[in-house]
Amino acid sequence: MADLSENQEKTEEKHVEPLIPGLPDEVAELCLLYLPYPYQALVRSVSSSWNRAITDPAFLVSKKSLSLSLPHVFVLAFHKSTARIQWQALDPRSGRWFVLPPMPCPKTVCPPAFACTSLPRQGKLLVLGGMRSDTETSMDSTFIYRSSTNQWSIGSPMLTPRSFFATGNVKGKIIAVGGSASGISDSITAVECYNSENGKWGPAAKMRMGLARYDSAVVGNRMYVTEGWTWPFMFSPRAGIYDADKDTWQEMSNGMREGWTGLSVVLGDRLFVISEHGDCPMKVYVPDLDTWQYVGGDRFPREAMQRPFAVNGVEGKVYVVSCGLNVAVGSVYEADKGEFCVKWQVLVAPRAFHDFAPSNCQVLYA
Repeated sequence: MADLSENQEKTEEKHVEPLIPGLPDEVAELCLLYLPYPYQALVRSVSSSWNRAITDPAFLVSKKSLSLSLPHVFVLAFHKSTARIQWQALDPRSGRWFVLPPMPCPKTVCPPAFACTSLPRQGKLLVLGGMRSDTETSMDSTFIYRSSTNQWSIGSPMLTPRSFFATGNVKGKIIAVGGSASGISDSITAVECYNSENGKWGPAAKMRMGLARYDSAVVGNRMYVTEGWTWPFMFSPRAGIYDADKDTWQEMSNGMREGWTGLSVVLGDRLFVISEHGDCPMKVYVPDLDTWQYVGGDRFPREAMQRPFAVNGVEGKVYVVSCGLNVAVGSVYEADKGEFCVKWQVLVAPRAFHDFAPSNCQVLYA
């Protein structure tokens, strides 16, 4: 029997096809490593040997070690008339768009009710919660997209069904905060944390009060959540700060809370906002002074960008996606006297995207 199994192994080894005929497998693997997103995942269907090579965990390790993964902008878009969801990915270097496979969610959902976050360096996108538009009930969904395979999977359900809530990645922990439960006015104080290593949800420290989602940001080990200003602007917005290391909540300072008048983006350890009024000026928060300062340089390209916006950023660049999926790319730099400036460039979307609006955008390395 031992001889028979040895013969079978030798026969299998003889029939293992090379990755690329005429090339050593080590060289062929390098060729596959340099294939750009999303083609790397798509060529798995070329042959069984290519599929084995690309899905091997060592392949992903090699890609990371060679720094071959580049930032791409992933946009949760929906058709303004039908509310049909379509995830798109933009390569900001070439301006090319790619359509992702359909997300495995019910057809009748409210796109803005989802909360999205990511594990950028792992190439993972997480879409959480949401609301069915036919029954107006919140969901406990966890949908996970992996850029390495260009596929969606369904993760462990959240502890609390919720919609219109804030979420963020705090040092690899996914925090879900606030939102609505069974009804839009039924606010949630419970907070939960997703462990990306074991794929499980667990409880975290409760908020002192329920917050309706407006905006949130993660700086270091803290997650900042604010309701934002609402008409008739008579009361300051409620807000809170979650400390992930201590698992505690604290009040947000007055200057930060009252000056937070737009959609936030974090670059390094600095918090910026794209204001949602007037010409959409960009501001940066100065912790030592507890105030916001306007960013110099170019004016925001308001003529090419129509609300609603979705914002994200990485490596000194801000990506603002507008209605019609035009993308304004802002290169932020520090000028004299420590002042920040920005230079804008607009990537015009194809006409086919004219009727789509962004609900969220994330930046992944793919």
